[in-house]
Amino acid sequence: MRAEKKYLIAEVENHLKKSDYVILANYTQVTVADIAELRAGLAAENAEFHVVKNSSLKVAAKALGLPELDAGLAGPTAIVVGGQNPAGVAKIIKKFFEEKKKLEIKLGVMEQKIVTADFLSQIADLPPFDTLRAQFLSLLTSNAAAFVRVLDAKVKQAADGETAAPAAAA
Repeated sequence: MRAEKKYLIAEVENHLKKSDYVILANYTQVTVADIAELRAGLAAENAEFHVVKNSSLKVAAKALGLPELDAGLAGPTAIVVGGQNPAGVAKIIKKFFEEKKKLEIKLGVMEQKIVTADFLSQIADLPPFDTLRAQFLSLLTSNAAAFVRVLDAKVKQAADGETAAPAAAA
């Protein structure tokens, strides 16, 4: 293998190692200005957008043990990697697509499994992680509060029963 190819494959491997997910996109209609705008948006999530050669991506993905990406390797390919919040990244990409009507999502890989563009769109529609956490904690505290109210009512009921019983005996 030529040194140039080895370098390209190593570069793609380094990109893929930046996160537990990778999103493949077709960037045919996207201008340089659009890519700059998308990269600025992705920077907020510490994610990156890279144009890669399909052959280099295929070899790098295989070397890292990722599933077969052949279904997403038709036409020009760019990858989105990095950051700890794939839902936030999917949100940014979806918003970019809705505004520009460009950049087609081919597929993604999350937790070593292939995911479809529709799945990524569903992830993008989820509320932000902090909101989900707040909703979950609210659910936990409301159930705990209800449980405490039930226990309190039982204790009061038992206490009322004890005070009523001696009075009835007298």
